[in-house]
Amino acid sequence: MKQLWAPWRMAYIGGETPREEGCVFCVGEQTGRDRERMILKRGRHCFVIMNKYPYSNGHLLIIPYRHTADPEELTSEERLELFDLMVEARAVLKKTMHPDGFNVGINLGRCGGAGVAEHMHIHIVPRWEGDTNFMPVFADVRVIPQHIEATCELLREAFAEEEH
Repeated sequence: MKQLWAPWRMAYIGGETPREEGCVFCVGEQTGRDRERMILKRGRHCFVIMNKYPYSNGHLLIIPYRHTADPEELTSEERLELFDLMVEARAVLKKTMHPDGFNVGINLGRCGGAGVAEHMHIHIVPRWEGDTNFMPVFADVRVIPQHIEATCELLREAFAEEEH
């Protein structure tokens, strides 16, 4: 029998993840913690961050700085940058991780599947042929083959290259 290790998930599963004051997605202009928070790119109205509890390697979130749960409240500039950053994130993921496809989506409201319902965000999840196997079906376990910090470094370098 093979062992599967994803030790960072235990704190999440057991409810031991330290809760920050306020909204976890309200990062403001405090850039001093970007590396720790796994923020990969900052735009004028939105930013790209690693999902700390990913469905697959490279699972990213594109988030407006402004705290809102409702996309109707976003300005046209915020909506445009949100989508532009999703397109750039997809290009970076294609270049660095070579997925066979993507899931891109927005979960609005708790009933709509949003884990952080009070601050809207777009998920972009790279997918590979065969990445869904018996593990999620029978064991309710996802296999994430690369450590999240290694994936974060790979993508951080790729986003930096995109700027040059």
